[in-house]
Amino acid sequence: MDLVNHLEGRLLFAVPKSKSPPKGRLQQATLDLLSGSDVQFRRETRLDIALVKNLPIALIFLPAADIPTFVGEGRVDLGITGRDQVAEHDATLPAGEVSGVEEILDLGFGGCKLQVQVPEKGDMTEAKQLVGRNVVTSFTALTEQFFRQLEGVEAGQKLSTKIKYVGGSVEAACALGVADGIVDLVESGETMKAAGLKAIDTVVSSTAVLVKARESNSDILTLLTSRIRGVITAQKFVLCQYNIPRTQLPVASKITPGKRAPTITALEEENWVAVSSMVEKKRIATVMDELTKVGATDILVMNIANSRTD
Repeated sequence: MDLVNHLEGRLLFAVPKSKSPPKGRLQQATLDLLSGSDVQFRRETRLDIALVKNLPIALIFLPAADIPTFVGEGRVDLGITGRDQVAEHDATLPAGEVSGVEEILDLGFGGCKLQVQVPEKGDMTEAKQLVGRNVVTSFTALTEQFFRQLEGVEAGQKLSTKIKYVGGSVEAACALGVADGIVDLVESGETMKAAGLKAIDTVVSSTAVLVKARESNSDILTLLTSRIRGVITAQKFVLCQYNIPRTQLPVASKITPGKRAPTITALEEENWVAVSSMVEKKRIATVMDELTKVGATDILVMNIANSRTD
């Protein structure tokens, strides 16, 4: 089937390909998110377009670095990429031009930092010591912007720092004598340590974000955004239920305020109530400890499969 001829009338949704830097950090989490949003599709081998079966959507598989360009130019309506890639795209725009990429939602996965790295055994401890030297990166626009601020140089004026582009294996540049320092994405930092490098500054912190073309608006875009937001909320929260004396309800409600307010239900036992509230998953152990201290009993915690919350 000629998929290109079946795109008319569909929302075009850019999905990061597995080779997106670093090491496909976004693709599997994105596919899990689409599954949780009931976006049903089958991607044929070696094809970068997949038609969604149950919604008027076409998925376009692109390198994460290219997605802000396609979204910004309105070639696709929606996309998932890293905030670092959006920042790099926006840094290339002429002064005063408004970006065509609009961030809708921080998805919370794919966390990393774009950092300035130098040899561990060297004497450099801060980024300004790299001014006037050779710096290698695949994020040339952000790196230039960063060093312009360090040098106090306006756009259009020449930098004394020499910034060179390398598409991959940036961490090898110092060992090979190509650069005095690099600017590259770091997740755990293990790769940089293995290459004998240390971080001395951070250019930008990044997570995966859902972005849209600024001019794109439609019912299906709103629907899909709502579904994705619901899945992300469900991943971050659990449902906490417990019983507590009514006299202790005010203090317990401060411990579990919920997204808007806790749900309170009277029990058959006089002066007791049941409380149900959404709690951040990362805080639940501490919350249970605090509830126990104020007299809560029968504390139960349940996972949330999906959600629709404000």
